[in-house]
Amino acid sequence: MAEENKVPEPDVSEEHPRSEHWVWVGPHRPPSPRVLVDHMTSDWANAEIPREVHEAAEYSARRRQQLAEKFTKKTLVIPTGNFKVRANDTDFRFRPGTDFFYLTGCDEPDAVLVISPSTAGPRSTLYVPHRRDFRTHEFFTDARYGELWVGPRRGVEEAAIYYHIDAAPLERLEKDLVSLGATDVVTLRGFDASVDALHEATKDDGELAITLSELRLVKDDFEIAQLQRAIDETVKGFEDIVRALPTAEGRGERVVEGIFNLRARVEGNDVGYGTIAASGAHATTLHWVRNDGVVRRGELLLLDAGVEGLNLYTADVTRTMPVSGTFSPTQRRVYELVLAAQKAGIAVVKPGVAFMAPHEAAMKVLAQGLFEWGILKEAPEVALRKDRQLHRRYTLHGTSHMLGLDVHDCAHARNESYTLGELHEGYVLTVEPGLYFQANDLTVPEEYRGIGVRIEDDVLVTAAGARNLSAALPREVDELEAWMAGLWAKGSTNLGL
Repeated sequence: MAEENKVPEPDVSEEHPRSEHWVWVGPHRPPSPRVLVDHMTSDWANAEIPREVHEAAEYSARRRQQLAEKFTKKTLVIPTGNFKVRANDTDFRFRPGTDFFYLTGCDEPDAVLVISPSTAGPRSTLYVPHRRDFRTHEFFTDARYGELWVGPRRGVEEAAIYYHIDAAPLERLEKDLVSLGATDVVTLRGFDASVDALHEATKDDGELAITLSELRLVKDDFEIAQLQRAIDETVKGFEDIVRALPTAEGRGERVVEGIFNLRARVEGNDVGYGTIAASGAHATTLHWVRNDGVVRRGELLLLDAGVEGLNLYTADVTRTMPVSGTFSPTQRRVYELVLAAQKAGIAVVKPGVAFMAPHEAAMKVLAQGLFEWGILKEAPEVALRKDRQLHRRYTLHGTSHMLGLDVHDCAHARNESYTLGELHEGYVLTVEPGLYFQANDLTVPEEYRGIGVRIEDDVLVTAAGARNLSAALPREVDELEAWMAGLWAKGSTNLGL
């Protein structure tokens, strides 16, 4: 093994002031005598770690090349981030930094990607921590990283093979970067404080975050396939919810949340965001994630949820459905207005139109309906003016956002490339108008109060226009009611897992 790749020796030297005869493993754990250390770190076969190449490796390499071309003669440093404490000595499940994962496919904590210029072209190196396997006492003394606690993780050799990239020990990162001046290094900041501290911040650091978001606006074939997979599994999760509604009725929104989250963990990595399971008037709260209400017959359930796939691309879908399986006349009236607005929004999606075009189309439909119902007192062309915007009392949010590795994807892109820009082939965006009539809103007729409806689909911009990736979930009132009835006829308790 090369000198630079050696694993640190166990810290059990006779000179160590607290470890003359043992290794300390924590404030409330007994010390480990040296004889135990020797016993625990010997006579182990190498743990088997799969050696195949990651399915996104080819795409990741292409993305690194595209990024490097934007920063010639610069060394780019992109960390993934570290564990975050949930409570005392327990961590949240680790989720890699989006941009780092986009460029590597690596989901290990503490890793850092460095893209540096060379005479042969940009060179990428993935710095990863050494393995805490049987060659070090951390194997059994470190509850956060030790492989006897958390299982095998890829070290330098395994990472180089799996991610198809040059790899090096994380311990060498500072040494490799310290010779470079601050103006030669561009760092993606905010993910790893120790990496941020290696060089002073420059204006190029912000430009790196912007550039990465703008590169991610256009999805490649791999990304589109991953999004479709996540959406397909999300459809199954919605079916699970409908099957279980008779069980959830009279109980709680947490039943709904838990059933969907079960699907997300079985089929993917996790949920892509906090599931919104909003019953009754809770549906009028846009980001209702407490999910502690009661599910009642006669009310609507607004379910906004998405499976995050194994490659971390997430769906983002909303359906509003009657708990009883049948809309009341008033509920149907509100729902059909929102559906008409969504159809108008999707209809204008195509390359070259303004990103805001779906929103503007949807808002015209909503404002017209609100005016006809007597809720808006001004004609739509007046209420929608930039100096009025009176319709927003009942709809509030935008109709679209980008979708990908993040549920609100490409957040650092410049306005002129995103909200003030045009749609392009390969963009994936949501179209999700909604109407929310608060239970205490005196400007709304009493029959509408407490009703919230949102309908959301994930839409791919194609050369020909648009493709609704979540079209498998019914939207029309009659189809929605028939879908629910059909699932109940097959058995209300079968989750189909």
